[in-house]
Amino acid sequence: MSLTSNIEHGIHVNLQQIIQQLIQVFLVGLTIGMTRTVVPGLAESEFGLVAQAFMSLALFVVIFGLVKAIMNLLAGHLSDRFGRRRLLIAGWLLAIPVPLLIFYAQSWAWILWAMVFLGLNQGLCWSMSLNSKLDLAKASQKGLINGFNEFSGYAAVGIAGWITAYLAEQYGAREALLGFGLVVIGLGLFLALWKVIDTHPWSKLHQEVHREALAAKGETVSNEPVSLKSMMIYATFKQKELMALNQAGLVEKFIDALVWVFMPVFLMSQAQTLIQASAIIAIYGVVWGASQLITGPLSDKWGRRGLIVGGFWLCGISSLLFVWVESVWAWSLLAAAMGFGMAMLYPTLGAAVADVSEPKWRASILGIYRFWRDFGYAAGALLMGILAFYTESIVWPFYFVGVMMLLSGLWVKLALKPNEA
Repeated sequence: MSLTSNIEHGIHVNLQQIIQQLIQVFLVGLTIGMTRTVVPGLAESEFGLVAQAFMSLALFVVIFGLVKAIMNLLAGHLSDRFGRRRLLIAGWLLAIPVPLLIFYAQSWAWILWAMVFLGLNQGLCWSMSLNSKLDLAKASQKGLINGFNEFSGYAAVGIAGWITAYLAEQYGAREALLGFGLVVIGLGLFLALWKVIDTHPWSKLHQEVHREALAAKGETVSNEPVSLKSMMIYATFKQKELMALNQAGLVEKFIDALVWVFMPVFLMSQAQTLIQASAIIAIYGVVWGASQLITGPLSDKWGRRGLIVGGFWLCGISSLLFVWVESVWAWSLLAAAMGFGMAMLYPTLGAAVADVSEPKWRASILGIYRFWRDFGYAAGALLMGILAFYTESIVWPFYFVGVMMLLSGLWVKLALKPNEA
């Protein structure tokens, strides 16, 4: 008798556990969101990094991106072997030092160490939460699940940025991040221990269904083990669609690195307070999160390519225009446009990768995609820091990201078939 005979795929039949996984990714989003505007603010107010110290300011995102990218690569492969729940719990345990390091920081190096632990947390917890929901859902619900996942996570990112900025004004930046961070991390760990189940059996059922579908066509699925190195080479250099999707994942994080590192500095250089800058940046996160409830399901019906390409081009144009306007309303409108562009492309990219991945190795292929995607944090922040350093201007990173988003969208348009889903 099959070990998967007593389980069933679908959002409705697994709703209680999917809700628990949505709560998990919401808490993960709060954990990273608390660093979005307060930490760049600390750079100058607490550690004497003036706005022109672009490389020092960008370094904390570079480190976060490198660590998270590596963890995404390893986590997907490890979860296929050891299950999702164990890695989720490990991710929350690794988050505990983050608010403590920020609170007790004696130098900017302490903040960099906090970003190491934050990258470990995000790489494990966000990946495991998404993989678990994909395990539980039907194959036809990948876009919807990605939409729900990213809505929950990135709405939390925007909300946490604004809340912690407000708390920082009331109680101090370090105190705000300590209290907020410990509550969120403690709740995430508690729920992971007591409410979350491991969904690996549902993943195995997906593979059984896939094998049966191929058998009906007279095809077979190889049971030979595939190394992570082989999958990495295949997804990065050999499969045309995955090549395009992986580069797209890398470049789209340029926008998020821009918002994280340079947008707060730019807005505060335009006489905006920390709370005002946080409110504008929160618009980006909340629109991004909420709109994915629409764009994720639409990609299941309309196909992936149009939404991905349109999202890239909308983000690119918004980035180019952001430094040309001079009013709160214009910045808010462009932040919303960036957020909607990200909503068009972000869950759709993940669903497109899942489309072309065999269920047996889907978590690993998604882990490779998320490696390249979050490597974009490091690559983007480093390139923008170098560009800002040599031009001595905070404007040029916005131009750079805008052009890269336009070119990346063009690559996807050429590589993917129309209405590909």
